[in-house]
Amino acid sequence: MAVEQQARGAANGATGAGRRRSRRDEILEIAVGLFASRGYHGVSMDDIGAAAGVTGPALYHHFAGKEAMLVAALIPVSEGLLAGGRERAAHPDDPRGTLESLIDFHVDFALANPAVIALHLHELDRLPDEPRRRIRRLQRLYVEEWVTVLTTLHPGLPDGEARVLAHAAFGLMNSTPFLAGEVDRRRRAELLRGATLAALLAPTDPA
Repeated sequence: MAVEQQARGAANGATGAGRRRSRRDEILEIAVGLFASRGYHGVSMDDIGAAAGVTGPALYHHFAGKEAMLVAALIPVSEGLLAGGRERAAHPDDPRGTLESLIDFHVDFALANPAVIALHLHELDRLPDEPRRRIRRLQRLYVEEWVTVLTTLHPGLPDGEARVLAHAAFGLMNSTPFLAGEVDRRRRAELLRGATLAALLAPTDPA
């Protein structure tokens, strides 16, 4: 139930925060929470309809099935991350400031979207080939924004090693589905930002 409650903000990243949510958005938010807490195979369309207070025909008016819900949850998130990453990486003259901005952006996303992150970690391979490839491509492009900043900050760092650092940073920041609520959100953000920045600024020269 905790993950379902966390998911109240999860679909904002998938459906576009900042605009009035439609009934479709609300149903998607509920589906994301159910998938994250019970697993994709543990949830039926009837379960989603019951949780949303929607009858079967009305539910299928919005989504063809659970697969379509996964696509609707994950592709806009990947698109939004790439767009946000590109916007914040548009100042190559200040790599340290750019890195801090990227970290702030990703930590805010991770704290707002733990259920979507859980979906991505556990359910991405359930998507058909085309949307899965599209998501992977968007993710690779997002990683490259971080690689560019890291190789500027660490002259001589090979791109491959910068990708290792970027993925390690994502692992740290994307730990939000597993964080308990005993630490308030503001402090969690501070801890995640500080730990990620320290990890990415650490010397990279071979010992």
